[in-house]
Amino acid sequence: MLSPTEILSEDGPLADLITGFTARTQQQELAETIISAMHDGESLICEAGTGTGKTFAYLVPAILSGRKVLISTGTKHLQDQLFRRDLPLVRKALNIPINVALLKGRSNYLCLHRLTLAEHAGADLHKASQALLVDIRRWSHQSSSGDLAELTDIPEDAGVRSVVTSTAENCLGQECDDYDKCFVFKARRHANEADLTIVNHHLYLADMNLRQQGYGELLPAADIVIFDEAHQLPALASEFFSQTLSARQIQELLRDAKSAYFTEAADLPEFLQMLDNVEKALRDLRLSFARQDLRITWQDIKSQQQVSESLNGLLTTSDTLQQLLKNFAGRGKQLDNCYKRLTTILDTLACFSEPETGEFIQWLETRGRGYFFHRTPLDIAETFQTHLSVYECIHIYMSATLTVNNHFKHFTGQLGLDDIRAESWQSPFDFNKQALLYLPEGLPEPRDISYTERVVEVVIPVLKTTQGRAFFLFTSHRALRIAAESITDQIDYPVLVQGDAPRTELLETFRTTRHAVLLGTSSFWEGVDVKGQALSCVIIDKLPFATPDDPVLKARMKKLQEQGRNPFMEYQLPEAVLTLKQGIGRLIRDRQDYGVLMICDPRLKTKAYGKVFLRSLPKMQLTHSLSDVETFINAHEMA
Repeated sequence: MLSPTEILSEDGPLADLITGFTARTQQQELAETIISAMHDGESLICEAGTGTGKTFAYLVPAILSGRKVLISTGTKHLQDQLFRRDLPLVRKALNIPINVALLKGRSNYLCLHRLTLAEHAGADLHKASQALLVDIRRWSHQSSSGDLAELTDIPEDAGVRSVVTSTAENCLGQECDDYDKCFVFKARRHANEADLTIVNHHLYLADMNLRQQGYGELLPAADIVIFDEAHQLPALASEFFSQTLSARQIQELLRDAKSAYFTEAADLPEFLQMLDNVEKALRDLRLSFARQDLRITWQDIKSQQQVSESLNGLLTTSDTLQQLLKNFAGRGKQLDNCYKRLTTILDTLACFSEPETGEFIQWLETRGRGYFFHRTPLDIAETFQTHLSVYECIHIYMSATLTVNNHFKHFTGQLGLDDIRAESWQSPFDFNKQALLYLPEGLPEPRDISYTERVVEVVIPVLKTTQGRAFFLFTSHRALRIAAESITDQIDYPVLVQGDAPRTELLETFRTTRHAVLLGTSSFWEGVDVKGQALSCVIIDKLPFATPDDPVLKARMKKLQEQGRNPFMEYQLPEAVLTLKQGIGRLIRDRQDYGVLMICDPRLKTKAYGKVFLRSLPKMQLTHSLSDVETFINAHEMA
C-alpha cells in the first residue's frame, strides 16, 4: 500500500485526477503526522497555513486507517463540499471501497409529520408559505434523503423551512405515524452503517450534550474524530453548553398546542383563550425591553418594573396552561408532547428568577421581535473535557488559525487540551513575494469620531490602484454603513454591500463581476475562497477586538481579573489575533495569487501589543507608502 507521501506526490494517484496538482512538502508531512498519531492511538492538534491542502492531508489517512471515522466541519457548506467533491476524489484515487455518509442536524431534513400539520393549518400561514407547501409535498415523493438543501429555489431563511422541520422538543419519535419513512432516522441509520461519516460541529456538540445527559446519542460511535476548522470549537462549545430559551420556542409550542386542540381537545373551549393569553404575555415581555436590539446581562435589566411585571405575566399564564395540559395530556401524543415541552420551558424561565452563580452568566438578547434568554458557562474547558471523556477515541484538531504569537496556549487552554501534542506547518505560499502588507500612516485612533471617514479617504487610492478586486472588511455594521454611503460615489467599480443580498449571492456576484469591491463584516472574515485576480486586495478597517460591552465577554474578563490574571492579554488579544488571521487568509488562496493586505488601524504601530499581531502574521513585505503599493501591483500585472 502507498504511503500518504507517495499518494500526495507528483507521481501519485491524486496527481492523475487533478489538473495542475502540485506536491507540497507541508501537506505530505501533515498527512504522515496524522496517520502516525492514528497508528499510535494519540490525539493531535494541527495548525496548517493557507494552501497546505489540509483536506486531502486528513482524508488520505482517514481512509487508509481502515477504522470508523467521523469528520466534523465548521459549516454545512464545507460539509457538502467534502461529501460531494473532495471525498469522492480521494476515494477514487485510493481505490478503496468504503461506505460513506453525510449527516446533518434534524432542522435540515423534511419532517413528514410537520408537513402534514402545516397543510392542515394552511390558513394560518403566509400565502407564500402555503404555495411552497405544494412544491415541498411534490418533492417529498421524489427525494431519497429529505435534505432541504435539494430545494434550491427556497431561500435558506424562508420561514416555511422551520414549519416543515422538527426539533428535539416536538419530535414524536417512534410514536410518530411517519416514523418508518422519517428522513432524520433514515440518515442516522445510514451513518451507523458507514465507515466514514461527515457531520458538522453543531451536530457533534449537540451529540455531546445528549450523551452527557444520558438521553441517547445522535452520532455513531467512531474510532477517530477529525475536527476541521477546529478554531470555531471554543465559541460553538460555549453556545451549546449554554441554556437558551427563545420566544420562538414558546411560539412554536403555542402553534403546536393549537393544532393539538383541533385533533385532541376540541371540547375545551377555554384552551384557545389560554393560548391567546400566553401569546399576549410573550408580546408584552418583548415590549418591556428596549426597541433596539440588545445584548445585556439579565442582572442589568431584570429589576426594571415593566420587565419584572411582564416576566411574571408570562410565568403566570404559562403555569395556568401547564396545569390544563397536565390534566389532559393523556388524551393524545400531541398534547402530551406539548405538556412536556412547556414544563421544560418553565424550568428554564425559573432560573432567571433566581440569583446567578459565579460559574454562569445570565443574559438577554433581543433581535427584531424575538428575544432569547441565555445562561452561559464562563469557563468551558472542564465542561468540554467532561463531555469529551464519553468518547473513547482519537481526536484530531485541524485549522489554519490556532496559534497566537506562535503558541497554541490560547486554543488549548479554552478547551482543556494542554496535554495533547500540537504541531504547526507554515503555508507553502511565498507571502514575501506574493503579498504586501500596507499600513497607512496619519490615521487617528479608532475611537476618533471621524475614523471611518478618514479610513475611506486612504482606501480610495488603493482601490483605484488595484482596480477594485477587493474585500473591505469591517468590525462593525455601523462602520460598514458609513463607508458604503461614501465609497460608491468615489470609485467607478461595482460595489457590493453585505445586507443587499444573501451572502452566497454576493460572493458569486463578486467572483463573476470584473473589478468588484465587496464590503462585509464578520461573516466574510472566514470560510470565503476566491482564487485568482478577482481578489487582489483585502482591507481591514480595525483590529477585530470583540465588542467590550458584550455581556459574556465582560463576565469572563471580570472572572479572570478576580483570579489575578490579565484579561486583555490572556483573552481579548488572542481572540482578536485569531480573527485577524482568518481575515487575511482570504487574500492568497493559490500559488499564482498576489495581493495587498491593508490594515488601517494605527494601533499596530502605536501600541506594544501591535507586535503580537505582526508576529502572528505570515512573513511578508511591509510598507507605509502608497507608491510601494502601486509598484507592487504594477509589477505583478506586467509579469
